[in-house]
Amino acid sequence: MRISAISYLNTAPLMWDFEHGAARDQFEVCYTIPSQCARELQNGKADIGIIPSAAYASIPGLSIIPGVAIASKQAVRSILLVSPKPMDEIRTVALDNSSLTSAALARVLFEKYWGGTRDFQSRPPDLDTMLAENDAALLIGDSALQVDRSRYYSWDLAEEWLRFTGKPFVFAFWAVREAAAQGSTLDLTAIFQSSRDHGLEPNNLRRITQDWSTKLKLPAEDLHTYLTSNIFYYLDEPCLDGLRMFYRYSHECKALPLAPELNFASPSPALI
Repeated sequence: MRISAISYLNTAPLMWDFEHGAARDQFEVCYTIPSQCARELQNGKADIGIIPSAAYASIPGLSIIPGVAIASKQAVRSILLVSPKPMDEIRTVALDNSSLTSAALARVLFEKYWGGTRDFQSRPPDLDTMLAENDAALLIGDSALQVDRSRYYSWDLAEEWLRFTGKPFVFAFWAVREAAAQGSTLDLTAIFQSSRDHGLEPNNLRRITQDWSTKLKLPAEDLHTYLTSNIFYYLDEPCLDGLRMFYRYSHECKALPLAPELNFASPSPALI
């Protein structure tokens, strides 16, 4: 089966078994950005993808692999709105064009929480260029982690969502094309949950943070805190409540089409 994955630090624990374990021989993995990951699942180039939550609202025929997510129950640090201006002076916003979910979340927060009309434009994630043309910039993933927040006003979107709703925010989860799931004899839920669990083991986390510290030129200790405190890797009931609220608000704000009911992948008939 073909997996489309995201090449960010926060997905590294989820990919442990696919890079270091037995799952390497069971799947074909390619890495891309979140928005492209969703497109590959939509056009059939991938069978499974770690899709932005927003993509579920527009891609039919998907099932969610239960229990695994990239979510946050506090400040997430890697989804930032950045500006040299205070909030009441922001009129134009550049949205990271690798983002689907965070772009929709920004629109929801502006309309329902911060208030006021803004002009949004999709732009490549280069902060200097984004701010040269706009009052504020939305950055996600590793680009956001590398921002020197002492130079700007900044807002952590997961933290702002929590203040507004009291609920966690789900940025991404594993989804499988229903046709691919029906043709597979693999227990996808067990495989993907196990990979996450192995990636979060202390020794493996240390290895991940050391490797990514070199790539991102950030202290390994900070990255370890990010993965263990800021990111929540479990799609539990509070996260599902927050996800449903996000879909409802995004539809009300015309940021996303109406999302279908959450549909979860079942064990393969061959395993029951």
